[in-house]
Amino acid sequence: MSRPILLAVSHGTSDAEGARAISDLVGAVAAAMPEVEVRSAFVDVQQPDAADLLPTIDGPVVIVPLLLSRGFHVHHDLHGMAAKKADAVVSAPMGPDPRLAEVLAERLSETLSTVAGSKHTEDASVILAVAGSRDPASLTDAEAMASLLSLRLGRRVELSYLAAREPDLPHALREHPDAVVSTYLLARGFFFDLTLRQAPGRRVTAPLLDGTTVPQPLIDLVIARYEEASEQLLTAQSPGAALTPEPAQS
Repeated sequence: MSRPILLAVSHGTSDAEGARAISDLVGAVAAAMPEVEVRSAFVDVQQPDAADLLPTIDGPVVIVPLLLSRGFHVHHDLHGMAAKKADAVVSAPMGPDPRLAEVLAERLSETLSTVAGSKHTEDASVILAVAGSRDPASLTDAEAMASLLSLRLGRRVELSYLAAREPDLPHALREHPDAVVSTYLLARGFFFDLTLRQAPGRRVTAPLLDGTTVPQPLIDLVIARYEEASEQLLTAQSPGAALTPEPAQS
């Protein structure tokens, strides 16, 4: 029996470098899983649109959000479209996860190492710049990601938001004028450009996908989300599974 298709769904961006970086991630996942058909789609900006593509796919599908937290796109868009296909399931989004903290720490190290004469490699204040969402679950996820990064670095990490919530990045930078900005974004695009505009002359890390080599932890994370949701899909389709409905999600 063939394995479920992995449909990797990202937000979409008009930034060519960001779009290529995400395409590289999907390609790396496909190369690591030759036994699984891997396809990509988007919820905005780029094509194919996930809501249009999903009904055309025959057989079971695991939708993996290439999104860093829960929010409108996960809860409304992706779960909404999956509800219309009996053999489709949505995995957890990419974050929060320790593997993201690993890549964020690497980006910080790269940024700090390029500062001539810097003595802040070990003690620089860190502001985690998050895209932001009004969904309460996204707040929980952002706080959890800041905690994971703090644990990884062994020092405090301040949170800031690029939209929807406070404190915004300019406020956080006024409070911590010597801080380095850790960009919690998957790739270049609108929010990365906004980060640079709001932090002129500041040390700002590259996104998780920096446009060069795709980090192995990100490949492993997407695969792990697929495997977890694939097991869930198999359990739901097993004989008698319909007799034991899942408990309502909080």
